Amino acid sequence: MRELTTTSDIVNVLRESKVVAVLGFHRDDTKPAHYVPEYLHRQGYTIIPVNPTLAERGESYFGHKAVASLADIDVSVDVVDVFRRGDKVSEHLEDMLAMRPKPKTVWLQLGIRNDDVARVLVNAGIQVVQDRCMLADHRHLM
Repeated sequence: MRELTTTSDIVNVLRESKVVAVLGFHRDDTKPAHYVPEYLHRQGYTIIPVNPTLAERGESYFGHKAVASLADIDVSVDVVDVFRRGDKVSEHLEDMLAMRPKPKTVWLQLGIRNDDVARVLVNAGIQVVQDRCMLADHRHLM
């Protein structure tokens, strides 16, 4: 696998993906970590919110209960969409690698990069997108 940067690669991810786990999902609908997954849900994607506080409260969004961590997801995930600061992404690397089956893609949202984590993920057979917005790319490319 590799880091994806070309338009055709991004289109393939958007077209082939159905289930998106949103790491760092936010309950405030004015925050990108809420309105981006909400947009994706409206486009037909299944959204799994990942946020320990919301999971503890038993909250649900877009028809799915929030889970505390990626390890709590019991379905196949196509994309792990990350809304965490770049320096915090490594805290979730072990969970990403332990997912079964592995996600096809880890997508670091606009403004988020972590080249060390990306390298490990790519070496483990997971595609990586860095510093791009799924909502903007979907609107522009689809």
